[in-house]
Amino acid sequence: MPIRDYRPEDWPRLCAIHDPARRQELHAAGLAPAFVPLETAAAREGLFDYRLLVAEAGGRVRGFAAFGEDELAWLYVEPASQRRGIATALVDAVVAATRGPLAVEVLEGNGAAIAFYEARGFQRVRRAHGRLPGNESFAVSVQVLALAERRPDRPAP
Repeated sequence: MPIRDYRPEDWPRLCAIHDPARRQELHAAGLAPAFVPLETAAAREGLFDYRLLVAEAGGRVRGFAAFGEDELAWLYVEPASQRRGIATALVDAVVAATRGPLAVEVLEGNGAAIAFYEARGFQRVRRAHGRLPGNESFAVSVQVLALAERRPDRPAP
């Protein structure tokens, strides 16, 4: 599956992917009213402060990830393409592009996401509380998961 850096012409697809996938995520965490579309959330949450990768399948962008040196901040796959290896390919690409520990925050209640990361070697390191980035009127609790050990088949570049 091709994984590549984001290009400005990918923006409409990122919006089409993020919005329904974010609704799923918030629903699982009991936070459905906190939804903010990507058109607004991108600026509020600093999406473009991160490196962005997109995953293509069938000639179309189906998912994206945004990350920094030690944080996987965004990971979304369009609902119709979930459970087809796209998120796994994106996480693998992020792991390959970073060095050292890598953390991700998952909203409490999103058991599917927690199980996904744990299956990829991430471990729960702590629970944190705060305000929902991008919509600070909502209080949230998250599980912080970290990938501290790099597997030999995935060396850092």
